[in-house]
Amino acid sequence: MASTKFIIARSFSSSSAVQQLVKPPLQVFGIEGRYATALFSAASKQSSLDAVEKDLIKFQGFLKSDPKLVDIVKDPSIKRKVKAEAFNFVGKKIGLNQATANLFSIMAENGRLGMLNQVINAFKIIMAANRGEVVCEVITAKPLDADMKAKLEGTLKLFLKKGQTLLLTSKVDPAILGGMVVSIGDKYVDMSIASKIKKYSDIITNAV
Repeated sequence: MASTKFIIARSFSSSSAVQQLVKPPLQVFGIEGRYATALFSAASKQSSLDAVEKDLIKFQGFLKSDPKLVDIVKDPSIKRKVKAEAFNFVGKKIGLNQATANLFSIMAENGRLGMLNQVINAFKIIMAANRGEVVCEVITAKPLDADMKAKLEGTLKLFLKKGQTLLLTSKVDPAILGGMVVSIGDKYVDMSIASKIKKYSDIITNAV
């Protein structure tokens, strides 16, 4: 049986390997989506999805609290091989699942550790979908009050399929000026005032 590292590595270089991937319940685009999908496939074949998700959540916590680890991730002067060895050491020390450790090693060797948070978040989205959960993020210029949040949840639930549950998180970003930006599953809708202003500004600029 091929090692998890081999499965992950081949998934980015061979169309036949892509066909062998365990298809995730939700497609996540971009480079982070490719890594997260490959990890989902490898962990699925090893029946270690829950263990890998716990590893990633734990490691994401380390990235927020350990400055030295952040330096290793972000410092471009540290050679890729050294980063890979460092992550292998950390993985063994904290008992990471082999699929998780192999992902970190591959990302280090490919110079992609700077995208680690994005890959972890992409994997969390895939896992949520795998449990029938639909992750939704709403960004508003001001905090939502209880009544508005309840109405918004009611509206967003109309997009769900039978058996799915909504996981709603809200963030505040004054830069959008008003309105809201909604991400639900793999859908993205920008209804912010800032977006409308930019749109009209571009129209005016192009008309001059």
